[in-house]
Formats: sequence, structure tokens, C-alpha cells
Amino acid sequence: MTVILLVLVLILSVYALAARDLLHGIIALSAVSLLCALMFYLLHAPDVAITEAAVGAGITTVVFIGVIRNTERKDRG
Repeated sequence: MTVILLVLVLILSVYALAARDLLHGIIALSAVSLLCALMFYLLHAPDVAITEAAVGAGITTVVFIGVIRNTERKDRG
């Protein structure tokens, strides 16, 4: 189970770096954070898992999406 989670974290991290759309990258980073929280829970660290889920997937995602909404998009073309 841990190996599967680590592979998923690696795949989503690479996708977050390679994503052309910033929103897709943020969603991938949020999923990485949730998977890390699940790994912490499986490693018997529920307090760290709750903190990772709240801060990593919750607050950080909301802040990043808010920043994207308040910036102006410049498309190449």
C-alpha cells in the first residue's frame, strides 16, 4: 500500500511540474498533499496527517486559487 501511494505521489508531482495550466498544477499539488496525509495516517501519526490535510490540501489550495483568480492571464499567440 505504501509503495502504491509513493508512486502516485511521484506521478502527481511530476504532473504538477509539467502541467501547462496552473489550475491543473494546483489540483495535482492538493492531491499530493492528501496522499501524504494518508501516508502519515498509515504510519500512525494522525496529528501530523490532520495538519497536512488542513494546511496542505485546504488552506494552501484556497490561497493558490485566490492568487490565480486575481492575476491577469497573458496567452501567447
